[in-house]
Amino acid sequence: MDASDSVITIEAIVHAPIEKVWEYWTVPHHIRKWNNASDEWHTPSAENDLRVGGKFVSRMEAKDGSFGFDFGGIYHEVRVHEFISYALEDGRKVGITFIPQENETKVVEVFEPETANPVEMQQEGWQAILNNFKKYTEQQ
Repeated sequence: MDASDSVITIEAIVHAPIEKVWEYWTVPHHIRKWNNASDEWHTPSAENDLRVGGKFVSRMEAKDGSFGFDFGGIYHEVRVHEFISYALEDGRKVGITFIPQENETKVVEVFEPETANPVEMQQEGWQAILNNFKKYTEQQ
């Protein structure tokens, strides 16, 4: 599969109402608590200007200090409690759909993969972060 021509889709059902899911997804205090793929990583800082043209950035670092990077982009579309789309700094596009279902919310994230790492690795990493979001949101 040619990564430049594909998109990756991940999803999770979060056992929480849409209002809580939206808040925990978008408020920096919460982002810092769940935005990591494993316990060896953390997000010491996060900023989020949630509006069309607004920017976001999260600092992701290995807890042992061996590596870190900024993950950020610019919002293209924001529909409260429904949909967010943005472009990453490298131009790749991401869309997140929030689907209320009774007292649960289905979160579907679609993103264009980068070319430096295998697609499967990217899918696993993004899914791990989404799973961490689900766990954090359901435990609060």
